Amino acid sequence: QVQLVESGGGLVQPGGSLRLSCAASVRFVLIDHMGWYRQAPGNQRELVASITRSDRRDYADSVKGRFTIDRDNAKNTVYLQMNSLKPEDTAVYYCNMKAVYTDWRDYWGQGTQVTVSS
Repeated sequence: QVQLVESGGGLVQPGGSLRLSCAASVRFVLIDHMGWYRQAPGNQRELVASITRSDRRDYADSVKGRFTIDRDNAKNTVYLQMNSLKPEDTAVYYCNMKAVYTDWRDYWGQGTQVTVSS
């Protein structure tokens, strides 16, 4: 069974940093798009950052200049470096991979809590 395993969430003070990681439990045949989404209580899930197979990166306006997404294709892993964190970044963060294992599918992580508070 394919799983995306996330790590790196936690509690951090405003202005601090966290690095999220998301690794697939299998070796995909092909990974196209990788991304990080977040969902705060009462809000819809929103795209935070994405990276394509050709390394094109896109960011939500609210995180531009503060967050960086990277991928390691050999390890089937995607990272999210989060700097200058703000209380409004508090949410559950989910990783996503559009990939081929037996066929093309959208895979999701279980979510990791990020809390920014003093």
